[in-house]
Amino acid sequence: MKKLYVQTYGCQMNQYDSQRIARVLGRHDYVATDRIECADLILLNTCSVRDKAEQKVYSALGNWKEYKK
Repeated sequence: MKKLYVQTYGCQMNQYDSQRIARVLGRHDYVATDRIECADLILLNTCSVRDKAEQKVYSALGNWKEYKK
């Protein structure tokens, strides 16, 4: 099975959306992992209305560039 890592920033609605995404991808042989280094797919879910959440995504992208293949 393929591994999925989801990082969510923002409100409770974003958490709900991330859970829905994980369920849909689960039907396509993805299983959630809490270890980013083991993930085959990394998803960042954020709220574009809240600037702080959006800025966290840009920071995470810079920190996670080593995981890009």
